[in-house]
This record gives sequence, structure tokens and C-alpha cells, in this order.
Amino acid sequence: MAELPCQPESPNHLHPILHQLSSAGYTDALNPDKLAREKLAGGLACLDCESMLPVVQWLLDRVRDGKDESKMGALNQLQQLRERISMGGAETKVQMLVSLLQSLKDLERKESEFQSYSGAKRSQLEAELVDLKENMASGCDSKSLSDRLNHSLSESAEELNSARKELAATLRAILAVNRQLDNVPSQSELIQYERRLSELSGHIQGKHQQTQKHYDTYNALLEIKELMLKETSLLNSISSQFQNAITSTAGRMKLIDSMEGIVKGSQQKLEKLQLGPKEQEKIRDGLKERYIAAIAEQRQWYSLLKAFQEACAKNERLRSLTSD
Repeated sequence: MAELPCQPESPNHLHPILHQLSSAGYTDALNPDKLAREKLAGGLACLDCESMLPVVQWLLDRVRDGKDESKMGALNQLQQLRERISMGGAETKVQMLVSLLQSLKDLERKESEFQSYSGAKRSQLEAELVDLKENMASGCDSKSLSDRLNHSLSESAEELNSARKELAATLRAILAVNRQLDNVPSQSELIQYERRLSELSGHIQGKHQQTQKHYDTYNALLEIKELMLKETSLLNSISSQFQNAITSTAGRMKLIDSMEGIVKGSQQKLEKLQLGPKEQEKIRDGLKERYIAAIAEQRQWYSLLKAFQEACAKNERLRSLTSD
């Protein structure tokens, strides 16, 4: 048990107990020529049990107050030390120190186990060596001695082989774990992979857009070529038949009917071509609606993420307060 520090009592603190000693019959309690501790020791020596009870009670109160003050002082110092550690940002260092101390204890335990095992093995080998020397000194049969040596060598060889097998199995397990660890990419590698994949995706999208543009241009030019060829053949047909058709009434009517058919076919072709832009406009409107919905969903996710981060920060603050 820790001893309380001895502090000199002031005269003001000893006045009540000295007055009690004087009232109990101790005449030197108020003598100014004596020291306070001499008065107290002499008064306690001359008191009986009943008169000593108030003095002992006072001393116990003083000791209890001193213990309480020492306990409160130690708690205050511990709290100040914790505050200094938390303010200095040394919590991680303290945790690392604790983990290192635990590792040191584990290493010490393993070292003691190895020392005990090596000591027992050494004692066994020394006993076998002493036994062997005694047998050699006593002139034991060389055949039995050779058999014992061969037996010991075979046992040692078996132990060595088993130890090598265990070491090989351990090395294989370590290599397998190392391969698994090597297969797991690190944070920097994941970031690099993500950057390269995003660059590759952008490059592929650019190539796709460029190829699609070339295909569209080719299809448009091919369609223009077909229309121009049809227009050329139509004009050639009209030019070749115009002179023969204009000379007779039936020929003119046939020419007019054929021209009306050509006009209707051109209008149908034009209407069919106009359906393409309308379908593209519908697709554009649908993509625009999807884009607006995605933007709204992204904003909602951002708000939820912000609320989640605030909740996590609040939880960390509450955990730190409860741990303190």
C-alpha cells in the first residue's frame, strides 16, 4: 500500500486537538515552548481510552481527507494526461505502442518456450552422452553400442526429416499466402486501373462516335447517289418518250398519268424519309427525359451521402465522448 506523504501540520489545524488534550488534563498542551508534535505525542501518551477517542477520530478524519485529496489529485492528473494525449493527436501512437508492447510480450513468451524446450532437449542429449561415455568406459559390447548408436542416428534422422517436412509445408503455405497477397491489387494500383479504364472508355466512345458518323455519311451519300441515278434515268425516259407522246392525244394522257405516278412516288419517298428525323426526335426526347431523371437521382444520392457522412461524424463524436 502506498504511504501518504508526511506534511507538517500548521498550528491552526492542531488548535482543536490541543484544546481537547488540555481539557482532558494534559497541562503541557498549551505550552508555547514545546513543538506541536511533542505536545501531541505527550498528550496521547498520558490519555486513557475514553479521552483518546476524540483524538483518534480526528486523526482518522485527517488521514481519510488526505487519501481523498491524493485520490482526486491522481484522477485529475490522469484526466489532464488524457486531454494532453487527445489534444496532441497521439492516440494513434499510443495504440501503436500498445500493439508493440503486446508483440513484445508474445515474443518474450515464445522465447521462454523455446528456451525451455531447448533446455529440455539439451538435458536429454547430455544424459544420452553421459550414458554413452559410461558404456564406452565400462567396455560394453561393441555390437550393442553400435546398435544403440544406429538407433539414435535413425531417430535423429527421422526427427530431421519430419522437421524438414514441416518446414516445407510451412514455406508452401507462406508462398501461397504471398501469392494471394500479390494477386490482391493495392490502393494505388486500383486507382491507376480505374484511371486507365476511364481513359480507355473515353477513347472507345470517341472511336465509336467517329465510326458512326462515317457510316451515317456513307449511307447518306449512297442514298443521294441512288436518288440521283433514279432522277437521271427518269429524265432520260421522259426525254426519249416526250417527242412520241406529244404527237397524239393518247400519248399525252399516258405521259401525264406517268408523271402523276412519278410525283406520287416521290411524295411517298419524301414522307418515308421524313419519318427518320421524327423517330430521331422521339429518341432524343426520351434520352433527354432519362438524363433529367438521372440528374435528379444523382442529386438525391448526393444529399443522402452528405447526410450519411454527417451521421457518421456525429457517431464518431458520440463514441469519443462515451469512451472518454
